[in-house]
Amino acid sequence: MRSAEIREKFLNFFKDRGHTIVSSSSLVPEGDSSVLFTTAGMQQFKPHFIGLKSAKEDFGSLNLASCQKCVRTSDIEEVGDASHLTFFEMLGNFSFGGYWKKEAIEYAHEFITKVMDLKIDYVSVFKGEGNVPEDKESEEIWKSIDSNIIVKKFGRADNFWGPTGEEGPCGPTTEIYVEGIEIWNIVFNEYYQNKDASLKPLTTRGVDTGMGLERLVKVVQKVETVFEMDLFLPIMWAAGSRIVSDHIRTSCFMISDGVTPSNTDRGYILRRLLRRAYMKNKNMNPVIDAVINHPSYQGLYAFSPDIKEIVAQELKKFQKTLDAGLKQVEKGEDPFILFTSYGLPLEIIEEVVKVDKEKFAEQMEEHQNLSRAAAEQKFKK
Repeated sequence: MRSAEIREKFLNFFKDRGHTIVSSSSLVPEGDSSVLFTTAGMQQFKPHFIGLKSAKEDFGSLNLASCQKCVRTSDIEEVGDASHLTFFEMLGNFSFGGYWKKEAIEYAHEFITKVMDLKIDYVSVFKGEGNVPEDKESEEIWKSIDSNIIVKKFGRADNFWGPTGEEGPCGPTTEIYVEGIEIWNIVFNEYYQNKDASLKPLTTRGVDTGMGLERLVKVVQKVETVFEMDLFLPIMWAAGSRIVSDHIRTSCFMISDGVTPSNTDRGYILRRLLRRAYMKNKNMNPVIDAVINHPSYQGLYAFSPDIKEIVAQELKKFQKTLDAGLKQVEKGEDPFILFTSYGLPLEIIEEVVKVDKEKFAEQMEEHQNLSRAAAEQKFKK
């Protein structure tokens, strides 16, 4: 079963059960300055979860489903292993007072075991922590569906999700594990977390689920890593590297949603991805072509016609910066100049010149302390 079919099966499953299908929002969150990128399927629905907007009025239903474009860079150093990616598609079903735990868990079990024909290793539920009680209801629902299912219990670090950003809706979760991977996270939004981390009950409880398409495809197609499934194979053939495949795919989607390389915020993330990829593969056009012409994205996502030009201009600037910096190092300058004067991040410096990592780390810390002291002095004035 190919990725496009799996995506379609998920959306049709929930459409047949009374959900309105909502298109993916942009990777640049609209009206949400708490995060740089859209990191979850629920992000475009935050106003609906907290009662500022009505799902019934906006979408004609209290129950929705979507396939959302997402970017997360917190695990960027892990990219290249079996499952970590910077860009991914999040399959999700949502309810804003339409249904609660029983229906959400039953839907998930049916889709995984009947539609995808997968065996669940175990599920997890919230064991209770602080002033948030144990989720006994979810455990009882799972046992009523399958008395032999393994239910594990964890605290807030594992089975409590949210919010996106500093504040927002959040709640306990139940998660589904298949072949050792957490593939579906079902969040029961019962609380609103304030900026001081305190919680208050939501007026209307909501269901918010997220299942990474790439992880689901990996287990369905029975491959060792996400880079061996059909979503990545054509890109991998062109890129020759997992990191290049991931970073250029992410960059194509970022640029198509209006992000351009810069030294701040979203632009800096894009710049970092492009430069890291460039250090491993100088020929980007075939990789870009593999992304924008991928069969799984045809008719679903629109790519900017300017991607190649934007990438080429950025990497041309980078090569000039790199050449100028290396000339200084060749003349005897400390490699640390590549960071202080040319703005190259550590991972790129390690790629192009041998450095004493321990010494370099000490220099970085000293530089950051000096920058912080200078900023504090300026503030005092």
